[in-house]
Amino acid sequence: MSDILKAKPASTVVLLRDTPAGMETLLLKRNKALIFAGGFWVFPGGSVDEEDLDEAGGDLETATRVAAVREAQEECGLEPHLEDMVQLSHWTTPIGEPRRFLTWFYAAPLAADDRVVIDGGEIHDAMWITVNNAIEQHEAGELGLLPPTYVTLLHLSNYATIADMVEAERHTTPHEVFPVFGDDNGQPAVMYRGDAGYKTGDATAPGARHRVYLKDSRWWYVHQDVDDKYPPLIA
Repeated sequence: MSDILKAKPASTVVLLRDTPAGMETLLLKRNKALIFAGGFWVFPGGSVDEEDLDEAGGDLETATRVAAVREAQEECGLEPHLEDMVQLSHWTTPIGEPRRFLTWFYAAPLAADDRVVIDGGEIHDAMWITVNNAIEQHEAGELGLLPPTYVTLLHLSNYATIADMVEAERHTTPHEVFPVFGDDNGQPAVMYRGDAGYKTGDATAPGARHRVYLKDSRWWYVHQDVDDKYPPLIA
C-alpha cells in the first residue's frame, strides 16, 4: 500500500472529433530526450499541480479534470470543456517503475477546426488520426504507443461517434487498472486482473490470459479464459 501511495496523481485527456471516416483522436509525440515515455505517441496529460487542487477546492477528482484541461492547453493549445469530459478509466503505474502515477483517463470532444499548437519542448509533433488507423499503425509497427494508450484506443474503437461513446461511458463504471509486469519466456508482458500470473508476477503461469504482450515493438491485447468477474478492458 505504501508503494501505491507514493504514486503521484495525474490525468490524461483523449481529445476526439467526429469525421466521415470515424472518430479521430489527437496524438502527441513526446521529445525523445524525456526520461518518461520519450519518443512515444501519447494523449495530452500530466501531473496534478497544487494550483489544480486549489482551483478545485481541494477535491482530487475535480483537480484531475482541471489538470487535464491545463495540460491540453500547454501541450497542444486546445481547451476541452470540463463539463464535456467523461472518465474512461483509472490507471496506476506498476510497482518498480522509477516514476509512478495514479492517472485518471478522460475523453472530451473538440470542434473540427480547433488549431493545434505544440510547445516544441516536451512535445515535438502532433497528429489527428482515426482511432482505428492509430491501432492499425501500431500493430504494423509504425506507431510507438504505451500499453495504456493502446488499450484505450482499442476500447474507443467500439464506438462509431463521440455521442455513442459519451452515452455509454457516462453510464459505465470506469475500469480501475493496476498492471503487473512479467516475463513470459523472454516475451515482456503487462498483466491485468484475472491473468493467471497476476498475483505472483509469474507471466509463465498456466491458465487465464489477461494482458498485453510485446512482440516486434508492438503491443497485443489478450483476454482469454478469464473469469467473468474480470471483464475485458476494451469492452
